Amino acid sequence: MEWLAPFEVSFVQRALWGGLLVSCLCALAGTWVVVRGMAFLSDAMAHGMLPGVAIAALVGGNLLLGAAFSAAAMAVGVSVLGRGTRFAADTGIGLLFVGMLSAGVIIVSRSPSFAVDLTGFLFGDVLAVAERDLWYLAAATVLAAVVSVFGYRAFVALTFDPRKAHTLGLRPRLANVALIALLTLAIVASFHIVGTLLVFGLLIAPPAAAVYWVHRIPAIMICAAALGAVATFAGLLISWHARTAAGATIAATAVALFFVSALSSWLRDRIRSSRGTPKPVAMLLIAATIVSVMGCGTRDSAHPGEMTPHGYVAGAEETDEAQPRLVVADSATGAVRVVDLVTEDITDLARVEGVGRVTADGRFAFLSAPDGVRIVDAGAWTVDHGDHAHYYRAPARDLGTLAGAPVSAVHADSAVTALVSETGGTTLLDRSALGTGARHERGAIADGVAVPYAEHLLVAVPALDRVEVRARDAATAAVLAQPCPRPRGFAVTRRGVVFGCADGALVVTARNAVFTGEKIPYPPGTSDDDRATEFFHRPGSATLVAEAGRRGVWVLDVHRKTWTALDIGPVVAANTAGEGAALLALTADGLLHSYDAVSGRENAAARPLTAPMPDGAPAPQILVDEHRAYLNDPAARAIHEIDYTDNLRIARTFGLDITPTAMVETGR
Repeated sequence: MEWLAPFEVSFVQRALWGGLLVSCLCALAGTWVVVRGMAFLSDAMAHGMLPGVAIAALVGGNLLLGAAFSAAAMAVGVSVLGRGTRFAADTGIGLLFVGMLSAGVIIVSRSPSFAVDLTGFLFGDVLAVAERDLWYLAAATVLAAVVSVFGYRAFVALTFDPRKAHTLGLRPRLANVALIALLTLAIVASFHIVGTLLVFGLLIAPPAAAVYWVHRIPAIMICAAALGAVATFAGLLISWHARTAAGATIAATAVALFFVSALSSWLRDRIRSSRGTPKPVAMLLIAATIVSVMGCGTRDSAHPGEMTPHGYVAGAEETDEAQPRLVVADSATGAVRVVDLVTEDITDLARVEGVGRVTADGRFAFLSAPDGVRIVDAGAWTVDHGDHAHYYRAPARDLGTLAGAPVSAVHADSAVTALVSETGGTTLLDRSALGTGARHERGAIADGVAVPYAEHLLVAVPALDRVEVRARDAATAAVLAQPCPRPRGFAVTRRGVVFGCADGALVVTARNAVFTGEKIPYPPGTSDDDRATEFFHRPGSATLVAEAGRRGVWVLDVHRKTWTALDIGPVVAANTAGEGAALLALTADGLLHSYDAVSGRENAAARPLTAPMPDGAPAPQILVDEHRAYLNDPAARAIHEIDYTDNLRIARTFGLDITPTAMVETGR
């Protein structure tokens, strides 16, 4: 049956098994949450893990361990405050909830690069469940079952008559601690896979729905696990065909099952009160209600072939992590290599005579040569759905040459790739067509640099010293009030599009289709020779680096709206991973330096990585991602992978059979 086709895909099968294990784990803990009225506590526990997760991410530690420590602190606080008599227990829980969540948000807000991680904390990515995660969940489920069996009598007595539990010697305080520990185990074991939203949904909704049908606690647990399994199966199916977020869809399905149970129970009671209604008719009415409600959720799945789900492309393989690759070119021989940073395979792809600059849009690399622009599909890309991401890999391939002037920069969204010409103007390509190997032009902007953003084009027009908002057909929709004299250099960040202007940086943002521009002026006394003309940054990061003439480098913090000048002397390359990360700078003597981006203090001893560079020689590049930096060494015919958090340690070196004079990274 075609509508079950999603479960033939390996990552969906792992997601199903992960959801089933989470359903069992949450049924064991969630039953006590429902019968004891601990829903507020479970919500507080789920969101109280954020400080530990944020701190672990900041220091580069294990997120699961950070969550466990934070949840343990929350559990201890709840237990201690619950012993007091001055106020109700939910008052203490509420204070801890707000305090822990506020602390977590404050920590996250201090480092904007964790915005995506915060979304993952709330919604998870059930489709990225790995086999290792399934073993962790299975172990947690077994442990929860053991605790439930051995603590059953104490938990029951604590739930219905704490005083009798004390009389029977069942130690209700210890039982309460054990019950909170069971809840903590369920939340911590599951959140990094499915997020706190799905954990809380499966903790509450299935047991609450089960209460309408059964009344003994073991039966409630079994029924809750079954309902959670149904929610997981149906949620994954709906998510695949309707192209919605998997975790949120499963949670919504679980809640829908609760309302179906509530409505069915109400109908059952009404039918029983009607003496003349035969029992078979009553059962038919209940069944009709369930089918009609569930049918609403699956109606869109009748035609699964209408649209390719979740960014999948025929012939590609979906993986559980990013698949970064480097596209490297030799300007002397025209040789091109694709370096897979995961498998370390090196692919000989194409030959582009006279290749100079190489640019990329995350998946496709554009190699500029005198006779046109050669397009290479690096075969690695990420599809970001906001609350989760999908990672794909496929064989790299050559897509041929596009006639035109050399390209100085590239930016793209899901629909359009904008190629900015070195001579001015922008060519727009259909990005979806590129994925199929076709080169379809969607138009051209002759009078400026165009950046796709928020379903529009932002066009910096040098002749008019301004930035215009245009529709995808190039019709002008608005003109920003803030001028941008002599625009040069631009970047797309999570906080908006940055245009380099003669008097500073213009940051353009959009909200509800309304575009606004805000100028971040240079510090007083900045000369024209020191202005930024090209920005370097980790993709998406709101912290940018630019050369400041012979003075050193600029650090532009879009979040704080500040320019910081580091007077470290001339550099040949510079980059940074974002706020709080080191600024990496390469000088002409071949030394790589690491600086504090705020104070300018050097973090570690400079490391010699390349030979001294004579005047006129191609300058190496520094590419930075969340964990490592990559520096091409033309003289040694190598690319160095650098752990910039560990005193510039060289983690790996990729030896090449060509001179890597230019490179870009794809797959992020």
